[in-house]
Amino acid sequence: METTCFENRELSWLRFNERVLEEAEDERVPLCERLTFLSIFQSNLDEFFMVRIGSLHDQMLLDKEARENKTGMTPGEQIDAALIRIRELCHRRDQAYAALLERLEEEGVTIVNFRAISPESEAYMEAMFRRDFVPLLSTYIVGKKQTFPFLKNKEIYAVAVLNTKQEKQKIGIVPCGDGVFPRLVAVPDRTGCFMLAEELILHYLPLLFPGYRVVSKTLARITRNADIDADIIYDEDLNYRDHMAEVVRLRQKLCPVRMELSRQIDEDIISRLCGQLKLDMNRVYEYDSPVDVSFLFQIEDRLRSHAELFYAPRHPQATPDLDMNRPLLDQIAQKDVLLHYPYHSIRPFLRMLTEAAHDPSVVSIKMTLYRLARDSKIVEALVEAAENGKQVDVLVELKARFDEANNIEWSRRLERAGCHVIYGVDKLKVHSKLCLITRKLESGVQYITQIGTGNYNEKTSRLYTDLSYLTARREIGEEVSQVFHALTLGETVDHMTHLLVAPHCLQDKLLDMIEGEIGKAQTGAGGYIRLKLNSLTDKTLMDKLIEASQAGVKIDMIVRGICCLRGGVPGKTENIRVISVVGRFLEHSRIYIFGRGKDARHYIASADWMTRNTLRRVEVATPILDDGLKARIEEIFDIIWRDNVQAREQQPDGSYRRRMPGAEQALSSQNWLYDDAYRRASERQQ
Repeated sequence: METTCFENRELSWLRFNERVLEEAEDERVPLCERLTFLSIFQSNLDEFFMVRIGSLHDQMLLDKEARENKTGMTPGEQIDAALIRIRELCHRRDQAYAALLERLEEEGVTIVNFRAISPESEAYMEAMFRRDFVPLLSTYIVGKKQTFPFLKNKEIYAVAVLNTKQEKQKIGIVPCGDGVFPRLVAVPDRTGCFMLAEELILHYLPLLFPGYRVVSKTLARITRNADIDADIIYDEDLNYRDHMAEVVRLRQKLCPVRMELSRQIDEDIISRLCGQLKLDMNRVYEYDSPVDVSFLFQIEDRLRSHAELFYAPRHPQATPDLDMNRPLLDQIAQKDVLLHYPYHSIRPFLRMLTEAAHDPSVVSIKMTLYRLARDSKIVEALVEAAENGKQVDVLVELKARFDEANNIEWSRRLERAGCHVIYGVDKLKVHSKLCLITRKLESGVQYITQIGTGNYNEKTSRLYTDLSYLTARREIGEEVSQVFHALTLGETVDHMTHLLVAPHCLQDKLLDMIEGEIGKAQTGAGGYIRLKLNSLTDKTLMDKLIEASQAGVKIDMIVRGICCLRGGVPGKTENIRVISVVGRFLEHSRIYIFGRGKDARHYIASADWMTRNTLRRVEVATPILDDGLKARIEEIFDIIWRDNVQAREQQPDGSYRRRMPGAEQALSSQNWLYDDAYRRASERQQ
């Protein structure tokens, strides 16, 4: 059956998060980095419930019999399958947490409960609780005359089953004060010994409910649906920015999709809680570990002086292709440049923007902004340019999920400085990474263009692997100018000669290039495709890749996250190989290579091969036209493909098997690429 070639999107994502969890379990990874991976596993799972389970929940309400186009599963079947898998992963998470606590004790940091402290310490903790906690805590009792309180998304609550003298059972709820109390409360007389604030509150619940007997108690954390469609609820009478601020507010009140408990309590109480929250019982998870492990970052901070518990320090290097002592705009006018983050510093790009803000020949700067750093140097450069009289047009995508509030504030600042701010295209997200600097020279108009695979974010440029292409090629600049012109009019381009631009001229051109490789294979010329993506879910493109595999085209894919296509299925995808690399840096760059040798076509892109990217967003892929940069793209792909430390190979059943060096020399692609960046920077300085 054809469906054996496909993996369900949600289950494939859970396989990805399992690979993140593997890093927390891996004893080869430094201890504090393992803590980080465990925290990432949790935050990933939070978002999965908020977005994916939330979306499936909404689909069930619209049409519970609808089936997705890859495995034919209904929304309910997908939720049920995902919840079973999540329980397995959370059991492993509990085991990983316990193992990490043991290792932390060896380093002098201990997390305890009241069973592990002395009577003297307990007396101190009670006095401190009465003095510092009780005045700041709120208490709620749920009964016939008391309504059930609103439980905020991802906050922790102490929940108690209460009996009165008349044995009437009620539920007591206490918010554990998100941000009000430090999560780690020091235990006296034991250096490095801590108790979680919510465990302290839970222990002393009897003090908060005098006159009641606490029968059982637990800590609870609610996750709410965050999948709210900003376009569907759009009110044309509202300013669009104000509308998006309202979307952010509404998201906090959407229906619960999960409840997490820190310990078991009576099933009838869970049933009552679920009834109040309108939540299915199968969405309740009981853990042996804390319901929120974000406090692990605070432990890491306490251990910063122990260098051996962290990855060895690495710092982005200067690209050898640019001389920071000379004007960068003039250098880029002479040759194409490729920056590779985090191995290269983002400073040349920031410097280029600052130069443009002051260069008398620069007439305008146009830019798309999707996610920005909290303290954005890029916005500062754009503001400076506007204040210097340049025409600055900025498309700020306010629908960047969970970054809406940040982007709203930046858009206000840009407008105050005199920038022309637009908010995208109706019903489409603008996800492309474009910057166009236009200069008026004696020789005519000159374009300096930057096209990237990742966001204009100084923080993530040190954590994510991304590519940034700088060029003065007129054919590229003219087409980027057309893209910006269309966006300014609230439209999208429908024809490009060089660029691939979604939603109208990306997927069809990719299909044409795959077809070209099929033609080569059929004539004995050996078709070959190499792809590096974050996710692969577009069934139209996957069907074409299956056709290419059956025609004999060799296809190598590096897919970090979701991959709904299974390679190695006999008669279908046996010419397709898939690996995933999960390590210190998040693999975020997208590379498309069609063919071999001098006729190969190389692209970098903002777009994954997901239907939302190819048909429902404005995305841009640019060809790499310089022979030296083409060779560099191939080298990057080849090094990652050969990774045998952080890479996992996909199996025909959709599972992944970790590569191990064995007799081969160990090759961590991320370490190799950083070593190479250091070497090239050193050679440039000599």
